[in-house]
Amino acid sequence: MKQLLTLLFFLFQLTTLLGQKLLIPMDITQENHLKAYGLTFWALEADIEIEWLLNYQGGSFLMDYSDKIARECRIRGVNYLTLDAGSILNIYTEIEANNMEVILLEKAPKIAVYTPPNKQPWDDAVTLALEYAEIPYDKLWDLEVLKGDLSKYDWLHLHHEDFTGQYGKFYASYHSASWYIRQQLQYEEMAADLGYLSVSEEKKSVARTIKDYIRNGGFLFAMCSATDSYDIALAAEGVDIVDVPFDMTPVSPNFNAKLDYSKTLVFKDFTLVTNPSVYEFSDIDAVPG
Repeated sequence: MKQLLTLLFFLFQLTTLLGQKLLIPMDITQENHLKAYGLTFWALEADIEIEWLLNYQGGSFLMDYSDKIARECRIRGVNYLTLDAGSILNIYTEIEANNMEVILLEKAPKIAVYTPPNKQPWDDAVTLALEYAEIPYDKLWDLEVLKGDLSKYDWLHLHHEDFTGQYGKFYASYHSASWYIRQQLQYEEMAADLGYLSVSEEKKSVARTIKDYIRNGGFLFAMCSATDSYDIALAAEGVDIVDVPFDMTPVSPNFNAKLDYSKTLVFKDFTLVTNPSVYEFSDIDAVPG
């Protein structure tokens, strides 16, 4: 009987300590996932500790309830639940019994987006998502990367970048388009100002600088052409892999054999596609069959 009373007293103390919590679900019950991420970021900026419930309702976020947070959720159109101590204990019990995890978030990361000063004809999905979610970020480009500004940031998001210096391999379709010509001139001027003989060599240097940033603890998110062209640029250090339309010089003889896969982050044993008329960098991409 004494043990039971002790247990009941402990549970009472625990539920009192827990108090009310606010849960932001991230499963199908959440009507606006991007805004929910933004709300969570906003809370971290306000020094509110958050528990990220991995694999629970889509990776939900749990924090102490306050009228201020609840009001901000309503303003941003974010679905949330107010939980009492019993409900919170049930969540922790479910997490403990299943393939779930609780990660404590204490600090809002400082985010940089690597994006060109000029916008291309298509949308940049990274900046669009961050703007909509209301997550603050800074923009930087090659000059800022090469002078060491990456050390100021926790996360780097890559634009749809071509780190091989082939302007996205759009030569066949767009080489006579005004935006393509402007972009090539802008990139060539930038590379020259930074002391490089070609855009290709300048972009390789940027790729190596980003690799150092990762080695020093930075986080990287890349998408689209930035994923494979990045590793290609790392592997091609000291090898000319871009043809005449891009740097006025032919590719190095036997260039594929000269690639150094030990310098890449992810991919290896790939074969490059250097034909300017072919919209592909290499055989890294898998075509569904």
